[in-house]
Amino acid sequence: MKKIVTIGGGTGHYTLLRGLRNYDAEITSIVSVVDDGGSTGKLRSEFGILPPGDLRNCLLALSDESYIKELRDLFDYRFSNGSLSNHSLGNLILTALSDIQGDIGEAVKSASKILKITGKVLPVSIDNTHLYAETDEGERLSGESKISYPGKTAKIKKLWLKPEAFIYRKAAQEIRNTDLIVICPGELYGSIIANFLVKGVKDAIKDSNAKIVYVCNLVTKQGTYGFKASNFVNAIENYLGKKIDYVVCNTRKPTKKVVDKYKEEDSFFVEPDLDQDGRNVIKGELLNELKIEGIMTARHDPEKISKIIVGLL
Repeated sequence: MKKIVTIGGGTGHYTLLRGLRNYDAEITSIVSVVDDGGSTGKLRSEFGILPPGDLRNCLLALSDESYIKELRDLFDYRFSNGSLSNHSLGNLILTALSDIQGDIGEAVKSASKILKITGKVLPVSIDNTHLYAETDEGERLSGESKISYPGKTAKIKKLWLKPEAFIYRKAAQEIRNTDLIVICPGELYGSIIANFLVKGVKDAIKDSNAKIVYVCNLVTKQGTYGFKASNFVNAIENYLGKKIDYVVCNTRKPTKKVVDKYKEEDSFFVEPDLDQDGRNVIKGELLNELKIEGIMTARHDPEKISKIIVGLL
C-alpha cells in the first residue's frame, strides 16, 4: 500500500484528511505544535502541555463517524459556560492522557486507539516550544496567534522557535519512508513553516525519496496580506530548503457574499499566478462554499483535492 504523509495544522489539514481517508493509502498526519490560542492556549498555560487542538482535529478527521459517531461527537464537544467555557472535551482528554502517558506523542497514540482512526496522527515534535517572529519594520512578535495577525501592513521577515525543538522520532521515520509528502493549506507561519523550523524535519525530508505537493491556501491573512500563490510557494521553499514538486491551486472565483465576508477579516482570495516554472502546477475549481454555524465559509473540496493527490502516487 502506498504511503502519504501530510504536514500542517488547522482547518485545511482536517479538510484534506477527511478526503484522503477514503482512499486505499496509508495516511500519516504530522501536526504543528506551536498553536497558542483559544482552548489550546489556556491548556498550554495551565498545564504546560503541547497544544492539543490541531492534533484533536486530525484524530477526528481520520475517525469513522458512522461507526463511533457518539464518541466522535464527545471529543468534539465544547463547553459553553462555567470554568470550562470554550474548552473542547477532546483537548481535555488529550491533556489527561498526556499526563498519564508522559508525553503528547503517547497521548495521541492512546486517543487513536479510542477513536479507532484510519492511519496515524503524530506531533512534529514532543518538545514544548513557541514561535517567534520579526517583521520587516523590526518589531518582535511572540506566539503563533500574534504572528498570524500582526496587522494589515506588517510583513514577517524572520521566524524561529524558542527553545529549540527536535523532530519526534516516529515522525522522522514516517517522512523518510513515505511515497508522497503533502504540505496542507493553513496559516502560513504557525501551521506550515513552523514545522520546518523543528530540528531534523528538513533532514528527514531530504533523506526521503518522496515527491512533495503543496495544496495552496485559498485566502490570505494579515501576515500574508497581498500574497499570491507564488508568494506562498516562495516562502515555504525558503524555509524548506528545496523545491516543491507539485503545487495545487484553486481557480474557482468565490461569490460576492463570501468575498465580502472574508474582506471584513482582512482576508482575500489567493490569485493562482503560478506557471510551469520547474514545478508541476495543477489548477482546478477546488473551492467549496459552506454555511458553518450560519456563516458562509470557504473550504477546499476534499474529494477533488484527494483525487488529485492520490493520482500523484
